[in-house]
Amino acid sequence: MSRLRFTVAYDGTSYAGWQIQPGQITVQQVVQEAFADLTGESIKVHGSGRTDAGVHAAGQVIHVDTLCTLPPIAFVRALNVRLPRDVRILDGEVVDDAFHARKSATAKEYRYYIYQGEIILPHLRLYRAHVHKTLDVDVMQQALSLLEGTHDFAAFSANPDREVETTVRTIFSAALESEGSECMLALCGDGFLYKMVRSIAGWLIRVGCGEVPADDTQSVLDSRLRTAAVPTAAPEGLFLWRVEYAEKLTT
Repeated sequence: MSRLRFTVAYDGTSYAGWQIQPGQITVQQVVQEAFADLTGESIKVHGSGRTDAGVHAAGQVIHVDTLCTLPPIAFVRALNVRLPRDVRILDGEVVDDAFHARKSATAKEYRYYIYQGEIILPHLRLYRAHVHKTLDVDVMQQALSLLEGTHDFAAFSANPDREVETTVRTIFSAALESEGSECMLALCGDGFLYKMVRSIAGWLIRVGCGEVPADDTQSVLDSRLRTAAVPTAAPEGLFLWRVEYAEKLTT
């Protein structure tokens, strides 16, 4: 039995998220079916984390255990033949049994893309959150700076009643870039709560539209209570960009 690690990219538009759900088509489901078709085994695909319906990935990481002896590059080619065109395996390698796609991860980066303007270009509509107003990026940056570091992000979790060990997370870096009609939020942290990135994006959009002052960010954090003041931004703009590991434990 060998353990293999793969990087997966997908367009989440047509899927009910990453995780397998009864009666729904999910990315994990179609990837597992591709493995089963290729190897004849019932293979469990372990992902680095979940993504919601309509959310995309440029660097989701998975691992599988298999008796199949194909080299990783052959796996990549054979799986991509079997997968729908909106899901692609980008690379693969054999790793040590100690590697786990989720448990071994030390950081994840998400990127949230916003398109400002009255009319969004059609080819961007599934990959950008459309904000009709022009955003004040400087004010958004002020609010964003208050979110860096270690905080209790319960107020930025869409479902604070969901059972988790702790709602404390660390954001290692937070950046906001703007050029023309495009605005991109990049968050890298040790982990993210349910819909946390979209909640932060929703709050920053409110700040950028002038609906709430940037300084209110601290009081929202301190409240540790989710309210309607923090909206969940649209899923289309969100990408799981990359996952970091201290070491890949390659054999």
